[in-house]
Amino acid sequence: MKIQLKHAESIDNSPKEIAKTVLIRFGLVPRKKDGTAKFHKLLLELYERKKQANREKRPEIAVMPVEEMGLFSGIKRQTMYDYLKRWRDLQILKKTSFVANGKVIIGYELNGNNIEGSFRKAEYVIKNHLEQSFKLIDEMQNEIKKEKIKAASQTNASEAHQDQQHFP
Repeated sequence: MKIQLKHAESIDNSPKEIAKTVLIRFGLVPRKKDGTAKFHKLLLELYERKKQANREKRPEIAVMPVEEMGLFSGIKRQTMYDYLKRWRDLQILKKTSFVANGKVIIGYELNGNNIEGSFRKAEYVIKNHLEQSFKLIDEMQNEIKKEKIKAASQTNASEAHQDQQHFP
C-alpha cells in the first residue's frame, strides 16, 4: 500500500472544489501531470447514490459498476481499475454485489453511510499505518541500544582480558 498525503486548500467552498481538495489531500487523484480523471465527479455521484439508497432502503442503488465509474471520471474501465486500488487500500470504497431485477450487480460503493463515514475508514487505515511505523521506530531504537550495550560490554571484556595478560 502506498499512501500519499498531500497538502491542498480549496479555492472556494463549492462541493466540487472541496471534493477536489479532499481527493488531493488523500492522494486519490492522478499522479501523472497529464492525468485527466475527474474523480471529484465520481465521489459526488457515489455520495448521491448512497443517500438515495439509504433514503429508499434499496442498497443496490449505491453500487456503481466499474464501467460507469470510468464514465463519470472520464477515463477507460481498465484505467479505473488501476485507480480503484488506492481507494480500496484506504477503505473509502468497498466492493459489493446485489441481485436486482434478476441480475447480479457487481460494483463499488462508499464504505460508510456518507462521505465522512467513508473517509473515517481511511483515517483508521492511516492511523493504523502510523502506529505500526512507530512500533518499528521503537523496535529500531531498542535494537540500537542493545547493540551499543553489547559493543560496550565486549570492549570492557576485551580491555579486562588485555589487563589480565599484562598483569599476571
